[in-house]
Amino acid sequence: MKQLNIKCLLTCSMILFALVASAQQKNSRDYLRSGNRLYRDSLYMKSEVDYRKALELDSRSARTYYNLGNALLFQQKPKEAMESYEQAVKLETNKMRQAHIYHNMGVILQSQKQFGPAIECYKEALRRNPADDETRYNLALCQYQQKNNPQDEQGGSEDQNGDKQKEQDKEQQENQKQENQKQEQQQQQPQQPKEENMSKENAEQLLKAAMQNEKNTQERLNKSMQRPQQRRLEKQW
Repeated sequence: MKQLNIKCLLTCSMILFALVASAQQKNSRDYLRSGNRLYRDSLYMKSEVDYRKALELDSRSARTYYNLGNALLFQQKPKEAMESYEQAVKLETNKMRQAHIYHNMGVILQSQKQFGPAIECYKEALRRNPADDETRYNLALCQYQQKNNPQDEQGGSEDQNGDKQKEQDKEQQENQKQENQKQEQQQQQPQQPKEENMSKENAEQLLKAAMQNEKNTQERLNKSMQRPQQRRLEKQW
């Protein structure tokens, strides 16, 4: 009888353990589904709570990490979103989903003007999904921004900024010195033809127009960059 009771107790324990494990697995999926519903209703903070509960029960879910990253990004938490995407891409085995993750990582880095790392993320996404036109567009835009704004990515320390200011001051002094010499020569020589003065004014006007066109072009590109990002981030797995 004692042996029978022990066997019965062990059997009950095993059944209880299986039921607990099954309940945990079910709860993880339930939290994920609930988080997705909240996300679609734009309740990003509440969806974050459910995604984190799902991860407490299943910390190996690439899908949950990805969806959590999206919810964090819409709450203006790019650093936490990046950490979540990094976990997702480590766990994800599907190439198409990996491409989605790398795309969103590129979006974060590009918004922070880290163009070099963003370009690498977009390239990783395209290696897994070469047909993704949105990623290809963001890659081209990021390469354009890197080419035209190298100082944004490099940043620079205070010492570097100080050295740069010294160089600018020195250049201004040289320019002023040259300008003074020209004025002295003009006072000693006959009056210069009006055509030269007119050409200088025209050159300045053309330069200002070119700078304005560049500024307008950059503004249009920045606005257009938002469209592909928003479409991609709306998708939850």
